[in-house]
Amino acid sequence: RLVGEACQKHGFFLVVNHGVDKTLIAHAHNYMDTFFELPLSEKQKAQRKIGESCGYASSFTGRFSSKLPWKETLSFRYTAEKNSSKHIEEYFHNRMGEPFDEFGRVYQNYCEAMSTLSLGIMELLGLSLGVSREHFREFFNENDSIMRLNYYPPCQKPDLTLGTGPHCDPTSLTILHQDQVGGLQVFVDNEWRSISPNFDAFVVNIGDTFM
Repeated sequence: RLVGEACQKHGFFLVVNHGVDKTLIAHAHNYMDTFFELPLSEKQKAQRKIGESCGYASSFTGRFSSKLPWKETLSFRYTAEKNSSKHIEEYFHNRMGEPFDEFGRVYQNYCEAMSTLSLGIMELLGLSLGVSREHFREFFNENDSIMRLNYYPPCQKPDLTLGTGPHCDPTSLTILHQDQVGGLQVFVDNEWRSISPNFDAFVVNIGDTFM
């Protein structure tokens, strides 16, 4: 019932007692920090090419003329199809080299955990909409998704930039884990409201598919 009410009103809710290993979450954050602290020449080994959805990106001047997103991102694709290879491990090995193999293993495990969690959330969405628990789970069982690491460096002119601007997600489901910096906001009842960081919780946002 609570999930259904949240989805109808604004599309956001928190998930706790999710069963995802806290050590895995911590490793994911630590490796993210390590990556974005690398010299630019190292990060550019994974540079996103025009037209691609995966890779490293640090400039969005081609898409924005004002309020430039002040962030760096690293995105990679995950697939839950049966008999699929370890795409993420291969991605890090092929783009960044052998020293980053452990990065690949951590994010492979993290994405597998997120896939499992997302299917559990799909069960709740099904029940909240009056269909069976398995209705959406069966449809999304062999899902494709994008894992994205976002880094927001300090900015000397914050009034001229945004971390990530106002937007809707054109997908089915987004699962977000915040660090302790804060800054995430949701538009509810015609005002922006902050979501306080909570290491033990995931922020879930249903995308346009369900809205």
